[in-house]
Amino acid sequence: MRAACWHGRQDIHVDRVPDPTILNPRDAIIRITRTAICGSDLHLYNGFIPSMKKGDIVGHEFMGEVVETGASVSNLRKGDRVVVPFPIACGHCEPCSRELYSLCENSNPNAWMGEQMFGYTPCGIFGYSHIMGGYPGGQAEYARVPFADVGPLKVPDQLSDEQVLFLSDIFPTGFMAAEACGIRHGDVVAVWGCGPVGQFAIKSAYMLGAAKVIAIDRFPYRLRIAASQGGAETINYEQVSVSEALREMTAGRGPDHCIDAVGLEGHAPGLKGAYDKAKTLMMLESDRPVALREAIMNCRSGGTISVAGVYGGFIDKFPMGAVVNRALTIRSGQTHVHRYMRPLLERIRSGEIDPSFIITHRLSLDDVSEGYSTFSLKEDECLKVVMTP
Repeated sequence: MRAACWHGRQDIHVDRVPDPTILNPRDAIIRITRTAICGSDLHLYNGFIPSMKKGDIVGHEFMGEVVETGASVSNLRKGDRVVVPFPIACGHCEPCSRELYSLCENSNPNAWMGEQMFGYTPCGIFGYSHIMGGYPGGQAEYARVPFADVGPLKVPDQLSDEQVLFLSDIFPTGFMAAEACGIRHGDVVAVWGCGPVGQFAIKSAYMLGAAKVIAIDRFPYRLRIAASQGGAETINYEQVSVSEALREMTAGRGPDHCIDAVGLEGHAPGLKGAYDKAKTLMMLESDRPVALREAIMNCRSGGTISVAGVYGGFIDKFPMGAVVNRALTIRSGQTHVHRYMRPLLERIRSGEIDPSFIITHRLSLDDVSEGYSTFSLKEDECLKVVMTP
């Protein structure tokens, strides 16, 4: 089959690889009909995630048609149309029993690597390094889905692939980020980063009762989408002081909740940005936590910081004094996608949201190199790339 494979920094292209096969009675094989490039895939593309190997199949946002099931998979049939959650979860361990699916204790065969990096291992993830299990990803014609009896969600025929594809990751991720804030009616929420996750965090914050959402980014087209599609007020951090603008927009108190939808490749003008870039180039810091620092310093006292952006290792100049002395709460986590798929599917089915609004580029799988480059460089006002194998 054809699959998008990692060959080094900024080198992802299509190779011919063996078709996947059933390895466990709880497996299923999916013929992929839609797959997408996620913002977190850019961390692989730009060389920030360790333990990648040449030839690794990438991609964790995908859906398709069931073509084969293992003997223990009774909930799926050949021909079923399904969306696959990016965390791989067994459904039966202690974290899974508490719906903390991204903390599954049984799905990462390379648990020792996760333990060395994080203390304890997270779950396995499709197409996202050997620290996360080394599973082949979904930017391909077919994929093997472990624990298929608890993961894939069957979707109704009346909804298109593009309407439901993002249930695999970024819609639940944006929603969980907003939910983690504990939003009450009338609250003000600030969102750093207007990429796809940020856009869904904006929409979700309003769904959960926010009175005002403020979107912060540097690309005019992403801010325009946040305003026109999400109803957010906007701040371009290259044009104005974020701190001063937020104080003016919140009567001097700061936002009630701040969402970091940027993660480890944050940018900032001036010395702040140069400092982090230099530290990462010298391998003295693994992540650039520009947005996280800014969210902490600008959140109102007693407020909540929700971190949806991906961080991989260690950060510098973390303002712990502000967290402690102003009683801030920080919440984060890889998304427990399984928990959110059915309720968010109902919101799509009811017409409350059509997630396809974020798609700007539709390509074939053979154009994956172009897709990664365009998305990474923010060329042609690229917000989201969806591919058809």
